[in-house]
Amino acid sequence: IAQANLERRQQGIKEQHDFEFMRKDGRRVYASLETAPITDESGNYQGAIAGVQDITKRKLLEEERIRMEAQLQKAQRLEAIGTLAGGIAHDFNNILYAILGNAEMLQSDLPEKSHSRFSVEQIMKAGYRARDLVQQILTFSRQTEGEVMAVDVAVLTAEILKLLRASLPAQIKICRQITAKRKSVLADPIQIHQILMNLCTNAHYAMLEKGGILDVSLSDEEINENRNARYADLKPGTYVKLMVSDTGCGMSPEIMSRIFEPYFTTRDKRGGTGLGLAVVHGIVKKLGGFIGVQSEWGKGSTFEVLLPAIDRQCLPDPVSAEPVAGGTESILFVDDEEAIADLAQRSLQRLGYRVVAKTGSVEALEHFKTQPNDWDLVITDMAMPNLTGEDLTIELRRLRPDLPVILCTGFSECMNKEKAMALGVKAFIMKPFVMKELAKIIRKVLDEKGRGQSAFAGPPADKGARVKK
Repeated sequence: IAQANLERRQQGIKEQHDFEFMRKDGRRVYASLETAPITDESGNYQGAIAGVQDITKRKLLEEERIRMEAQLQKAQRLEAIGTLAGGIAHDFNNILYAILGNAEMLQSDLPEKSHSRFSVEQIMKAGYRARDLVQQILTFSRQTEGEVMAVDVAVLTAEILKLLRASLPAQIKICRQITAKRKSVLADPIQIHQILMNLCTNAHYAMLEKGGILDVSLSDEEINENRNARYADLKPGTYVKLMVSDTGCGMSPEIMSRIFEPYFTTRDKRGGTGLGLAVVHGIVKKLGGFIGVQSEWGKGSTFEVLLPAIDRQCLPDPVSAEPVAGGTESILFVDDEEAIADLAQRSLQRLGYRVVAKTGSVEALEHFKTQPNDWDLVITDMAMPNLTGEDLTIELRRLRPDLPVILCTGFSECMNKEKAMALGVKAFIMKPFVMKELAKIIRKVLDEKGRGQSAFAGPPADKGARVKK
């Protein structure tokens, strides 16, 4: 190498090289070394001159610029994913609505102990999981806000570990220990799902090369006035303590100090966004909890999450068959998806309602104009061609200011519950939903209206018929 450098200088070649050094205090410094040949008046090589310049500030600014550009690219990529998620959600939720709705009708037709009934219930459970998956994608992409409720963390943990088992390599063993007596927390189920999935996924990547043990435990943790200093921000009370441990590669102190920073990731080549643990940290803090990590290089990591426990029981299984109240009122149902319009008509007619289903919003409006006082309720989809659900609602209420309207959508960027209420809509429902959910809302809206009898003595001439676009 020295001989090659000498030959280049003898040829009159100037050179410049950058070097990185580590100071005793651990800080990095950068230097630029420039060399140039020295020649006499005849151009004969006489020697070389070298100069060293401290370029630490320039290098750090360049690194910061590269880091910011990478963050921007990741943010744009996530924004694109969010836009795609919103576009898919509407169509996918419509498909799920048809699956869940028809499965629900079939369930009610089958005997309680029928083998076929069990199969239908499994279809419905799978449909609910698919619905939750869409909701998770929309929530993560900041397209929708979840509903806060009592969440059984133990049940979610079991479901997620079962899901992970199918995707984890055989050399990773899963151990689960549930000793908590109070397993419920008040949160959006999607948030708890994100916490568990992100922590378990990180553990998976830490053991990807050599395998190991993924240990997930739930226990009770009592925080009192004399609490440990690391829990200083927590209020006294009972907490659900989630521990996720792995026997993977572990982390250095430098990495451990930055793992909750947005966009920080150690697995760029594997497609990490650097947002997982940052999202988890934000969720835990928002719920009034604590998150911490202990790790040692080469020996694995342990994440500890504490969330305030509650005594409330979780919501019942939505698949359970419970009596649904019907009625005899007249309902105009509008949706541009023929399968959904047909399903809603059949389902609501089973409950005793008189139903006309339309697959065109303009046709629905024209039909309504012929006998505006004949209808007790209108249920309309939001995203429809020619006339949206929002525009249809405005026109209907212009004709009948007292008309109750229920607005449904698979997903809409321009409509939410607050805006719907401002339009005078009585209920705003996200698809997919099963008929028992819609039936409860219908009954609530009609009862609040106080119209125990239908507005007309008999059905319109084409009652029970559906008009296509």
